Amino acid sequence: MSGFTRATRAGLLAACAVSLSGCVVGTVVGAVVDVGVEVVKVPFKVGKGIYDVVKDDETPQPKKD
Repeated sequence: MSGFTRATRAGLLAACAVSLSGCVVGTVVGAVVDVGVEVVKVPFKVGKGIYDVVKDDETPQPKKD
């Protein structure tokens, strides 16, 4: 194998590694953002559940004369 072929392969491998690292960073950042959004949603879901349990669901009965 000539030196040119080795250099070409090494350059191609380096280019692939650099381009894939951007995808990995994007995936990690996306996962962190998704987890952060879900953590923010949890108190609202719990609050809604408590409200549903506590609220008065009974409707007033009409008075009969």
